[in-house]
Amino acid sequence: MNDDDICDIQCINENSVRGVKSQMLQDETFQIISDHFKVLSDPTRVKILYALTQKEICVCDLAAVLEITDSAVSHQLRLLRDKNLVKFRKEGKMAYYSISNNEIIDIIKMGTNFTKK
Repeated sequence: MNDDDICDIQCINENSVRGVKSQMLQDETFQIISDHFKVLSDPTRVKILYALTQKEICVCDLAAVLEITDSAVSHQLRLLRDKNLVKFRKEGKMAYYSISNNEIIDIIKMGTNFTKK
């Protein structure tokens, strides 16, 4: 570890500490945020979410888009549903999925900005 990246002396600014502490979220909130980012750590789930930002789509079409099995898509959708990121509706024998949390669209868009140079 390089000592240039830490303070040379221990000097706590109580006003800074108090100000930042007063704005901190509850530990449970940080856990929820972390859990959502863990869900987004899998490229297949991100692909699913991205596809669903385009339009509502059935499981078999989603599997065809991603070129994976219906079973693999279903497994990933279950995880996304558990985090309330996607919702589904049945129409006859078909199950259609869509984004249930519009904030995830913003997160996906932000993520695509990281790849632009």
